[in-house]
Amino acid sequence: MGMNLYKKLKLLIAVNIAGFLLTFNATNSSAQSLGDPVVDITFGSGTAIHAGALAADSGSTSYTYTSADFPSDGYYTIENTTNSPNVWWTTTDHTGNTGGYMMVVNASVSKTDFFYKREVDNLCGGTTYQFSAWVGNLLRYSDISPPDITFSIETTAGVVIQSYDTGPVAQRTSSFKWIQYAFNFTLPAGTGNVVIKMTNNSNGGAPANDLALDDITFRPYGPSLVAGFGSTTTATSITECAGQTKSYTLSATAPTGYTTPAYQWQVNTGSGWKDITGATKLSYTASPTTEGTYEYRLATAEATNISSESCRVVSNVLTITIDSAPTVTASSNSPVCTGNTLSLTSTSGTTYSWTGPNGFTSTRQNPTITNITTAAAGDYKVTVTTGNCSASATTTVSVYAQPTANAGSDVTICEGDNTTLSASGGTGYSWSPTTGLSDPNIANPVASPTDTTTYTVTVSNSNACTATASVVVNVLQKPIAKATAYEEITQGQSVTLNGIAKGTAVAYYWTPNEYLSSDTVLHPVATPPEDITYTLHVTSTVGCGSEATADVFIRVYKAITIPNTFTPNNDGINDAWNITALDTYPQSVTQVFDRYGGIVFKSTGYTKAWDGTYNNRPVAAGTYYYIIDLKNGKKYSGWVCVLR
Repeated sequence: MGMNLYKKLKLLIAVNIAGFLLTFNATNSSAQSLGDPVVDITFGSGTAIHAGALAADSGSTSYTYTSADFPSDGYYTIENTTNSPNVWWTTTDHTGNTGGYMMVVNASVSKTDFFYKREVDNLCGGTTYQFSAWVGNLLRYSDISPPDITFSIETTAGVVIQSYDTGPVAQRTSSFKWIQYAFNFTLPAGTGNVVIKMTNNSNGGAPANDLALDDITFRPYGPSLVAGFGSTTTATSITECAGQTKSYTLSATAPTGYTTPAYQWQVNTGSGWKDITGATKLSYTASPTTEGTYEYRLATAEATNISSESCRVVSNVLTITIDSAPTVTASSNSPVCTGNTLSLTSTSGTTYSWTGPNGFTSTRQNPTITNITTAAAGDYKVTVTTGNCSASATTTVSVYAQPTANAGSDVTICEGDNTTLSASGGTGYSWSPTTGLSDPNIANPVASPTDTTTYTVTVSNSNACTATASVVVNVLQKPIAKATAYEEITQGQSVTLNGIAKGTAVAYYWTPNEYLSSDTVLHPVATPPEDITYTLHVTSTVGCGSEATADVFIRVYKAITIPNTFTPNNDGINDAWNITALDTYPQSVTQVFDRYGGIVFKSTGYTKAWDGTYNNRPVAAGTYYYIIDLKNGKKYSGWVCVLR
């Protein structure tokens, strides 16, 4: 019996043969359900291009194994890619899995051989099954005899129960294509073991009948069984969060086609499908709470066969994903004092929702509230969402009132005096700066600053809230008088007195007031005719400290007159070299030299005028030279004539 698959027609034929129902088609029917494969031959996978020959538990073939990329007629190989581009299309296995193997056959000339055969045991008589395989024509440019395969189901004694012919699998002219062939059949009652076989109907040769074979399956086939979450939703997956106690009703409509149907719910948590004990009705209530993925499905079969996985079909899969719920914490910088900033903190997530007293809301992870008031005290709740899961946490915030700080009134004292500060408004006090304080940690310290100082007190209450206040201690400085203590002038000269007056609100004057340009300025000009002492007086106009004084002594040197001639002849007239006022310079040194540089007279202080002698003998009349050093920075030199 042949069937043209290339017109993409589905053909269902029901025939009563030997008292049992036979059904076969070219593709799976969407109105039916399948069970898990009893046979599922994928030929494995690997990194090498070729695998070994068929293993005993994978079926058998009448062809001879070879590891050649291009088998000869009557040979087959197991490989993960075809590699004969001049003759064959290049392809991988049907699923496209990395390294996945397929069976590649170069048909023999004989038509009586078989590509593949395998015995299937532990089946259920009266149950419908589906046999399918994926086939493809490998020839690229020419094919004188395309593959034509008969699928058959036989008893172990070789009696054909049912067969199905693919018809010619035509050569592809544009690219390789995998085609699935499948047919359904119902086993006679009492039949539990069968042989599945794929037989070649076309001649071999060159180029002819070269094919690839993959994914051979044999599985139960039965009435349509559709499962869902309850009766009002078409969803097949639900995502919830760990820790929740929600239940989910899984249900299916009773299928038609079984005389006495039985049911079994199954679950898969990652290690394969397992029957759920006691879950044998059309509905089942699932209550997973632990993080993970839970897959559920319903299996059905005749009641006598429900315990055999080889005899039952299964529904579509329903998935419940339990995401991990976030672990949420909420905290703050509580307690806080009024006027300060409240900082709220939560653990990381995707979104955040804060609520709190006084109508507070925020979507920030770590919000703040500035200038906090006592109305903001209470519980703050944050809901953190990560993915589809949310969790909440609460933190309690306490807000305390600030103390009212008072540091007292500003005060003025004189230098060297002290005053007692007076703070109030709390239970604890701390003053700064601490300089000049008897104790900076009490409300009423004694302050003895040397200069005007602003003291700030931090006042705290029993809730550790603080406020500050300040007081100024003005320090009035005592009078200070300073002046240059010694001055020298020559009679007739003037000197400026250098007076300094310091202190807060001071007055000053000089005494005596003779020979001064002014006695009420700090830098008066003095022109005394003789030695004199001036005193600077500095007094406070605000009553701080006693009068301060500073003295200035002025040494007034006489002006000297040096005659250039005298006549030591004992006539009582001009007999000595009388230098006016030189005797007022007791440290002065006077020297007289002859024309040869020899000293003829020397005197310190000039208490006695030179009488024109040297070693008690009159010097010769003539011109002599002198040097007079007053020892006050002034020197005189010149000549004097001695006449006889």
